[in-house]
Amino acid sequence: MIVLWILIIIGVGFVLLAVGIYNGLITLRNRANNAWAQVDVQLRRRYDLIPNLMETVRGYAKHEREVFQKVTEARSKAMDAESVKEQEKAENMLTGALKSLFAVAENYPDLKASQNFMMLQEELAGTEGKIAYARQFYNDTVMKFNTKQQVFPSNIIADMFGFKEKEYFEIEEPAAREPVSVKF
Repeated sequence: MIVLWILIIIGVGFVLLAVGIYNGLITLRNRANNAWAQVDVQLRRRYDLIPNLMETVRGYAKHEREVFQKVTEARSKAMDAESVKEQEKAENMLTGALKSLFAVAENYPDLKASQNFMMLQEELAGTEGKIAYARQFYNDTVMKFNTKQQVFPSNIIADMFGFKEKEYFEIEEPAAREPVSVKF
């Protein structure tokens, strides 16, 4: 009789452990999905700012069609991206196109002094910071979710219920990897 009670207690313990692990995986998956939604919100905000920025620059630099076309195409690809990897590639392309747009703006002192351009540039810079924070939060959550799926005994539960690892969202930031040049 005592052996039966011990087996029942052990069985209940394993069931409770499995339920706790499963619920933990669900919680982390939902957090990762929510974090991606926050990244998406900030990216959409960025996409909404770009047409206003382009119109402001276009007013001063009408003959820079190629730059405007690259920004428009990059924005469109970024908005249509469906996977994290597609989004990553599209965002890198968009960042490069925006750099070209700002390089064009450097050639027009009146544009750089324009209140509207300065305000849009500042708002875009703030949005870029929010994107970086949202991306970091998403990647941290994905790391926790993926780690939980890989460690024992949660890996058994994750495999049983078909949990899949999530992809990290990494945007190239070449300026952060280049050496800083100091000139006097």
